[in-house]
Amino acid sequence: MSDSVSLPWSQGNRYALRQARIPHCLLVDPDPQLRVDDEGLTLVDLEIEAGRIRQIRSAADGGAAKAAGSELDSPVPTYDCRGGQVWPCFVDSHTHLDKGHIWPRTPNPDGTFEQALAAVIADAEQYCSPEDVYPRLEFGLKCSYALGTQAIRTHIDALDEQAKISFGVFQQLREAWRDRLALQAVCLVSLDYFMTSQGEKLADMMAEVGGILGGVGFQNPQLKDQVERVLQLAQTRGLDVDLHVDESNDPEDKMLPMVAQTALDLRFEQRLSCDHCCSLAVQPKDQQQQTIELVKAAGINIISLPMCNLYLQDRRSQEQVDKTPLWRGITLVHELKAAGVPVAFASDNCRDPFFGFGDHDMLEVWRESVRIAHLDQPYGDWPRSVTQTPAELMGLENVGRIGVGLPADLVLFQGRGFSELLSRSQHDRIVLRRGKSIDQTLPDYRELDELLRVN
Repeated sequence: MSDSVSLPWSQGNRYALRQARIPHCLLVDPDPQLRVDDEGLTLVDLEIEAGRIRQIRSAADGGAAKAAGSELDSPVPTYDCRGGQVWPCFVDSHTHLDKGHIWPRTPNPDGTFEQALAAVIADAEQYCSPEDVYPRLEFGLKCSYALGTQAIRTHIDALDEQAKISFGVFQQLREAWRDRLALQAVCLVSLDYFMTSQGEKLADMMAEVGGILGGVGFQNPQLKDQVERVLQLAQTRGLDVDLHVDESNDPEDKMLPMVAQTALDLRFEQRLSCDHCCSLAVQPKDQQQQTIELVKAAGINIISLPMCNLYLQDRRSQEQVDKTPLWRGITLVHELKAAGVPVAFASDNCRDPFFGFGDHDMLEVWRESVRIAHLDQPYGDWPRSVTQTPAELMGLENVGRIGVGLPADLVLFQGRGFSELLSRSQHDRIVLRRGKSIDQTLPDYRELDELLRVN
């Protein structure tokens, strides 16, 4: 895959996109005269110059309403979007690229969380090496980039020597891809690891590599101490924190309010994200409300992973082959957002024992999130949940938005309304980076055949 320009109209220094529908919520400082339809979309013309958006104006009335500057100058090369939607590039705030694409050699025998965990541990023990991690991790980057993602945060298994191997690979790829993708990495260990000297060394390593402190907590008598320890280690090193929290349908899993209260007690000031938070949805209403209030007060960001959680949770056991899953495995995204808590959706695992599918496509993530969590009727500002909101929780300025003066990092879709956008794969989308169309050729799975022992 190269970055060669393939569309003539995008090769020059200046051109126009005509008749583009943009979710109004993704526009920076939109002109109040822009007409917004019932789905929250506005029809505009954009002018691109030197890789940035020079001008945006209404296309609904031939240009009577202007968002910035003077009317679009003519003639300039033009691409007619014909009413198709234009979005900013996506932001994927929770992935596991180091595990990606091992399914062909290490599948999940029954689809449960427990078997997934056992499978990835066994796979790492046998195969973890730079020669194995590098091509799989880069394969995920190639897919993400080609499909319109601009920034990725990946959690990386970091137990002992595994941390040196996988973070070494990550640093190489972060440098190699720095002009195409903004990459962040979070260490992933069980929280009890941070109670040891090795855990403190891991925190030091995250500070050295510009990483984020993370981990997964399991209900146990020492969990509060473990949460406090992680936040203290992060606080003294100026590190952001991103935690796997309450990924179950057990109402007794209550790590989320524990994290929130501890952050308040410590006056934690770094960015703090809690991911999954599934058990919140099956707890009593009064407990839910108390937790949401704590989360809001603590300034916690919530990242929901509907595709993976729907796949894993409420799975039948081998003794319950005739059991139909009823539990969606999703947290209270509507209630959290209504309370003012930032909520993002992300891809999570891809073709590994935790989720046997996926192609690092954030449009697919948003499409499935809309269906699973009922983000439609109205769609409101939910398009921000895979663009602006994750960009903000990752500390990325001017990413995930469309506005005059911002880079023309855009995804052009054929779909006009949301029903069209979300009914087809939009495989014919056009991705622009700094105003130039990119090569969107997806990597061939056969590239990994020898690595994965596929015949």
